[in-house]
Amino acid sequence: MLAPPEIEIELFQEMDQIPPFNPDLEAQNTSGPVARFREALRESAAILFSTPEYAHGLPGVLKNALDWVVGSGELSGKPVILVNASSRGTYAIASLKEVLTTMDARLLHDAEVTIDLLGKGLTAAEIAQAPDSAYKLLASLTLLVEFCIHGRTVDISGVPPSKRRFENH
Repeated sequence: MLAPPEIEIELFQEMDQIPPFNPDLEAQNTSGPVARFREALRESAAILFSTPEYAHGLPGVLKNALDWVVGSGELSGKPVILVNASSRGTYAIASLKEVLTTMDARLLHDAEVTIDLLGKGLTAAEIAQAPDSAYKLLASLTLLVEFCIHGRTVDISGVPPSKRRFENH
């Protein structure tokens, strides 16, 4: 909906089907959800993570999925942006940053956004239509395009929101 035309967003729908991580079984996971997760990461030019916070940390399902790719390296050097859906979800984002940094992911800090959705019960379409969230998401994705396609980062922090223009290239 909001993605610039240069971006095709694909959701990974099998996160909850990835079995508990077991390093003794790592070499055996050449098919099934673990293999498809690894393949999806390998084939992506960049990754966007958005996660809720549970008990001041990452949900176990996401941490488990990431554990499966620590040794295989699919996130090494991969551009990653983080979208936080709650201004109170700072522990999960901090934990995710630590895990991804350990995995050598390329965190695009300028593209990170927080959209306060806690308790609002909005649908994806409503989030995309709300001016504040739509603007933040479009800005984040535009910065991702700048990095992935044009090989540069753009610092927009000093530009007032009224002067920022995100145009498709």
